[in-house]
Amino acid sequence: MKETDMAEENFRKLAALFPKAVTEITNDRGEVIRAIDADALRAEISVAVVEGNQQRYEFTWPGKRKAVELADQPITKVLIPEPAKSCGREGTPGITDSGNIYIEGDNLDALKLMRKDFSNSIKVIFIDPPYNTGGNFGYNDDFSQRRKKYLMGSGQLDPSGKPLVPEPEMNGRFHADWLNMIYPRLKAAKELMSDDAVIFITLDDHENSNLRKIADEIFGEENFITEFIWVKKKKPSFLHKNVGKLFDYVLCYAKNSEAVKAFSVEKTNPGKKYPLNNAGNKRSTLVFPPGSVHFSMSDQIVEPQDMSAGNIYTKLLNRLVIKDGINENEMILEGEWRYSQARLNEIIADKEKLVISKIPFRPNHIKAGGEIKKMKNILSPSTYDCETNEDAAAQLEELFGKGCSPFDTPKPVGLPELLIKAVTYDDKDAVILDFFSGSATTAHAVMQLNAEDCGNRRFIMIQHPEKTDEKSIAAKYGYKTICDIGEERIRRAGEKIRGKYPTVPDTGFCVFRVENA
Repeated sequence: MKETDMAEENFRKLAALFPKAVTEITNDRGEVIRAIDADALRAEISVAVVEGNQQRYEFTWPGKRKAVELADQPITKVLIPEPAKSCGREGTPGITDSGNIYIEGDNLDALKLMRKDFSNSIKVIFIDPPYNTGGNFGYNDDFSQRRKKYLMGSGQLDPSGKPLVPEPEMNGRFHADWLNMIYPRLKAAKELMSDDAVIFITLDDHENSNLRKIADEIFGEENFITEFIWVKKKKPSFLHKNVGKLFDYVLCYAKNSEAVKAFSVEKTNPGKKYPLNNAGNKRSTLVFPPGSVHFSMSDQIVEPQDMSAGNIYTKLLNRLVIKDGINENEMILEGEWRYSQARLNEIIADKEKLVISKIPFRPNHIKAGGEIKKMKNILSPSTYDCETNEDAAAQLEELFGKGCSPFDTPKPVGLPELLIKAVTYDDKDAVILDFFSGSATTAHAVMQLNAEDCGNRRFIMIQHPEKTDEKSIAAKYGYKTICDIGEERIRRAGEKIRGKYPTVPDTGFCVFRVENA
């Protein structure tokens, strides 16, 4: 994999859109170079341009400019294959016929290296980045700021280092560190996403509001899908001084929300009734063509009348003839409806059943069953049997043995599996990326989902080879890095899945490591 020069790529895109804005200038060394003519570009786009110190809406923090630039800065790195760590589609060690990939290295470097071969091809990204607890992060971009540097950058010290405020505040430094870490990675990841792709990001309260702002900036406010509430514990944590906390968040954005279909993990049941009346909606008129409604009543003529009762408002606006259990002529009803006329026309065109059992008329839509049922944004044991952190701990113990779990804070397999299924139910060849792989829960989830629905999804895991604590259970059992844990977890999960399902797709993976060129 060879890295794409994103600055050059962006220049080419801009030049293709606005060729009149491309010019040439002579630099300080006397070289003729290409440049953008700002005046020509301004004329092309015909909108206001913010320059200099003009006030504008923006979210900023110390170090942001460097973080923005970092995503597009070229690197001199390569991916080196590690066949000895790899295993084949059927779990055979040392075989590299698998379509799955595991990359050891800094995830920003790896994301940049993937641009060449995986640009616009990732369907789902699921990441569980480190939560911001004010500590350090194991990444090598040198974004962590010293106390004095932060205070000067945030305007709390003058150029000589003297305080400009009575009590300098340091909490923002840790927000800045975390934002400088996550921003370039999200920006680089966006380049890999297909037009109909989505990204899921798990997080807690500490950076929730900040992440929404930078995600709006990177993906666009119009591509915000939802913020899932994930019930992560069966019993609340009382570490917070005011409340017992039960849930975290899963933030979801699309590359292009217009191209993304409804999220779904369920289908409608056959014969279920859906009332057309919906009290509180705006009043409108629905026209039912002749023969489109089935009546459970004798042949008769029904005169125009008010059929409202309780909080249900309905009026029959024309004289209706019911013959042989259907409406012989057009029926016009005024009410507060769940469906628009366009949606009603679709239901009729699909030959789905509309029924009215008595007067006053209360039309019901009876679905044939098997239609996509739109997902709720609450992820809990009571909504989708969604797993919790307690389940995650048990899953690792099942793989590694009781008391031998080498990872302290895993996510349950059911969480990424549920979300991946929700957006790939009609694309079982999708590529799934997790660039904060950790214990490789996402890889496990992809293999599990493929086994359950005969899919052929592929995963790409990226993990910084952070060393394990010498006193940890992981180190005790020979896992020197987080990558060692993740790779072994995939091997063991693949073996378990192959033993449970008669036909199992790819449960192998090819390992690469990021190295200097």
